Amino acid sequence: MSAINIKDNLIEGVATRLSPNHDLRPIEEDISLLVIHAISLPPGKYGGSYIEDFFLNTLNISKHKYFESIKDLKVSSHLLIKRTGEIIQFVPFNKRAWHAGVSSYLGREKCNDFSIGIELEGTDDSEFTNQQYNSLMIASKALIETYPKLTKNRIVGHSDIAPERKTDPGIFFKWDRYLGDI
Repeated sequence: MSAINIKDNLIEGVATRLSPNHDLRPIEEDISLLVIHAISLPPGKYGGSYIEDFFLNTLNISKHKYFESIKDLKVSSHLLIKRTGEIIQFVPFNKRAWHAGVSSYLGREKCNDFSIGIELEGTDDSEFTNQQYNSLMIASKALIETYPKLTKNRIVGHSDIAPERKTDPGIFFKWDRYLGDI
């Protein structure tokens, strides 16, 4: 896995599970921001398929009481990087994934319109794995090589674009390590 097939806007060599939670970008060529997120379902628990099920609208809410509170949300990201480093793609990069919510970057609202969202399986208050950093760096390099408006200087955390409501990827995300290697 190191390249993006521009014909279908999918990263090569990773699992693809297409989420229904996406739509068309207002300007398809305007991919100019990369947003790093953290997610775990239920909160603080890793492994299993709950995040995937959530992005695919197939989450069985009877499996955990927390799931009742998110049952009506329609969310997706372009990529999920699991603790093992496995990457799963849910939305082609030229489509608008529903990951940022109410957001703003440099005065521009609706970051979903022009961003790519990558979810790391994790929490705001725990370390990410070496495998996740390696996969994130590989995916980020491929994205920067493919989409000319996307640069190393246009990579942010969810907390940067929605500071009143989001704190991910959190204080343990090693920005220097990540940005230093892409």
